[in-house]
Amino acid sequence: MHKILVVDDDNDMCLLLNRFLTRNGYVVVSANSGQAALEWLKKNKPDLILCDFRLDDMTGIQLLGRIKEMHPKAIVIIITGYSDVKDAVEVMKMGAFDYVTKPLFPEEILLTIKKALSEEPKEHGITKPADINNTLSSAKSKTGFNSQYVIGDSPQFAEIIKQIGLVAPTNFSVIIYGESGSGKEAIAHQIHQLSTRADKPFVAIDCGALSKELAGSELFGHEKGSFTGALNQKIGSLEIANEGTVFLDEIGNLSYEIQVSLLRVVQERKIKRVGGNKDIDIDVRIIIASNERLWDAARAGKFREDLYHRFNEFTIEVPSLRERSGDIMLFAKHFLNLTNKELGKDVKGFTKEVEDVLNNYVWYGNLRELKNVIKRATLLTDSDYIDVKSLPFEINNFYKLQFDAPAPNAAEKAGTIQPDNPPEYENKLKSANLDAEYEVILDALKQSDFNKSKAAKLLNVDRKTLYNKMRQFKEFNLE
Repeated sequence: MHKILVVDDDNDMCLLLNRFLTRNGYVVVSANSGQAALEWLKKNKPDLILCDFRLDDMTGIQLLGRIKEMHPKAIVIIITGYSDVKDAVEVMKMGAFDYVTKPLFPEEILLTIKKALSEEPKEHGITKPADINNTLSSAKSKTGFNSQYVIGDSPQFAEIIKQIGLVAPTNFSVIIYGESGSGKEAIAHQIHQLSTRADKPFVAIDCGALSKELAGSELFGHEKGSFTGALNQKIGSLEIANEGTVFLDEIGNLSYEIQVSLLRVVQERKIKRVGGNKDIDIDVRIIIASNERLWDAARAGKFREDLYHRFNEFTIEVPSLRERSGDIMLFAKHFLNLTNKELGKDVKGFTKEVEDVLNNYVWYGNLRELKNVIKRATLLTDSDYIDVKSLPFEINNFYKLQFDAPAPNAAEKAGTIQPDNPPEYENKLKSANLDAEYEVILDALKQSDFNKSKAAKLLNVDRKTLYNKMRQFKEFNLE
């Protein structure tokens, strides 16, 4: 039986993990501090160590360093909070096998432990084509909770899979183009997983979320005291990803100054922390993504042309979800599995009517929108199958809310005035007024990507008023 050492200063957590892992056939030993763990390790050698990143007497980085001195081949899995993930990546660079984030899910921990204990040491070198195909097939079959990414199964995605297989074993820089939410990070992650850097860090950065002031610190790190608020030295994402892969999403949002510094990284493979004087050598593969053409941005003066040419060694186009409708239900089932685990529910699937609705919707927000719709529907479902009443209004009524459909003829809307029939005329006039409101509201919904709160702000009304208007459309058969 495999022996596991659990290191956590929370007695309750140690007890819970002890009981759970013992029930699953492991011998478990607990330590409530880093020092206690080290004392035990002097006389014993566990098969695996499960360690909390924040202990009372030392950090996960300090403890891992000591463990590796005593047992260089020790398998260590780090337990970390969301805010510690970057530190956990640094720990992985020091030799940790993996990390799991809080809140803990038993299935996730168990699967990670089984993988760690069964996995053979990776050999360095070029990945063979057969290995690429096997890994891609495996990735396509993963639709359970613990799958971070799912690869599409549509014909449109087959070409992308071929491209991933070709470029992954190389050190080419890659540009990934695609709409927001279309799965560009998933493609970048697959490239990393199939590369010779797979056992090194993969760090993803959303450049669109970085302010001009903080982008330099986030990418390159900073020295203590280099600016107001720099109370400690910080390791940047590029340095964390050293020997691995860094993914820069929406790179076109970076300022000109940061682009200059990034050009130096690509050309010289060196970085300099903000406020620092020392050059730091790095070996990192850079994959970038954008929802706009970088060549067009370069010609417009918004992106450095020399940086574009440095990155433009290989390009992958990710089709939108509406262009690969064959993937919709594959991803819907995957997101359902994820949400079932998150909410502790057991929703088995979708009614045929819901499948038809999902397959016929356009998905302006791509996979991100689909994921949110499935999460909401799963939360609202109290039966075995998700039905249409659990879907959002704009999804259920998509074709009735089509903006691209030709507007009804004005004469048809107004009708013919019949003085001798005032009630009928009054009804038509009321309907015509609603038609005008309908067009304005739908335009606001389109501008806000069907976010009703944002649409209400655009219309300068509250959300309740917007819903009341939508109910009126239904009464007059306008939706």
